[in-house]
Amino acid sequence: MIGRLTGIIIHKQADQILLDVNGVGYEVEVSFNSYCQLPELQQSAAIHTHLVVREDAQLLYGFASLGERALFRLLIKINGVGPKLALAILSGMEAPALAACVANQDVATMTKIPGVGKKTAERLVMELRDKMGDWQSSLPTALEMASGKGSVTAAAAVVSAQEEAESALINLGYKPVQATKAVAAIIKQTPDITSEALIRQALKGMF
Repeated sequence: MIGRLTGIIIHKQADQILLDVNGVGYEVEVSFNSYCQLPELQQSAAIHTHLVVREDAQLLYGFASLGERALFRLLIKINGVGPKLALAILSGMEAPALAACVANQDVATMTKIPGVGKKTAERLVMELRDKMGDWQSSLPTALEMASGKGSVTAAAAVVSAQEEAESALINLGYKPVQATKAVAAIIKQTPDITSEALIRQALKGMF
């Protein structure tokens, strides 16, 4: 099992990075919340990973904190929730917010995440409620993960930020029309917003 990688980020987008580890490039699927914690291109990063082996592929999922990885591992133990959906859940909702939804049995909010229907949301609430105790010890790390230490340069052009934000939302499972509408509304109010902040606000607007 590959549990941690340290290397140079040579490609970075909202749902995947390419990490150069001593000359070997590892493609790592990441949640949007972890993406926001990562440094810029050509900088060193340490990522906690979870390896999924399938008949046709070996997939690496990466996380900025042990807390988020622990929650990912809880999610994929739930019937009907695979790694892709688990990552989508962690991209659409920060870990503390997910914990709050489970505690409050807030199915309606969870169904706003792409790929999560009512039955899946109900199952998540029911099964995670009994397993959250195993995750509580990592909650401070998860909260730190959600604090948004990473940043994207504010010098990026508005058009580039808009395109990057729309692409990120579509990759996270939202429909193109939803992505375009959400991003345009934010840019209208804040023209000089960075792409990372734009994606964050657009995601919040989906709920």
